[in-house]
Amino acid sequence: MTNHIEFRVYGLPAPQGSKRHVGGGVMVESSKKVKPWRQDVVAAAVEAVGHAETFTAFTGPVHVRVVFTFPRPKYHYGTGRNAGVLKATAPVVVASKPDIDKLLRSTFDALSTAGIWRDDNLAAEVTTTKVYGAQPGALIEIHELAVTH
Repeated sequence: MTNHIEFRVYGLPAPQGSKRHVGGGVMVESSKKVKPWRQDVVAAAVEAVGHAETFTAFTGPVHVRVVFTFPRPKYHYGTGRNAGVLKATAPVVVASKPDIDKLLRSTFDALSTAGIWRDDNLAAEVTTTKVYGAQPGALIEIHELAVTH
């Protein structure tokens, strides 16, 4: 059996944006939503490691699958007596901001902080999806890749 871990993070996924210089060599994150998201990812990862029977931190190439879930905007629902009813035209996937690469950056940095892997450069294969759902967060699955020559 190969090394793997799977867990769910609850919270609003936030992209790792650019940093801004505030003087004295100090840089701060431009988005205030990143820190809570990274904390949510670290907490969920640490909890998952604590419950895993055989998990060890990844040191070789891995496949990462992340499904980010976002709350639906109000305009996806009907109005009046149809309030709360999802419109037939409401999309399943999120095709708007935040950008997937920035979401991965914040999430991968948090996984490094949690000790899931030595470094996020171990992510050799990545599958990522943004969807709408009732509970914002992310499903994260990481599997070690077999190294073949």
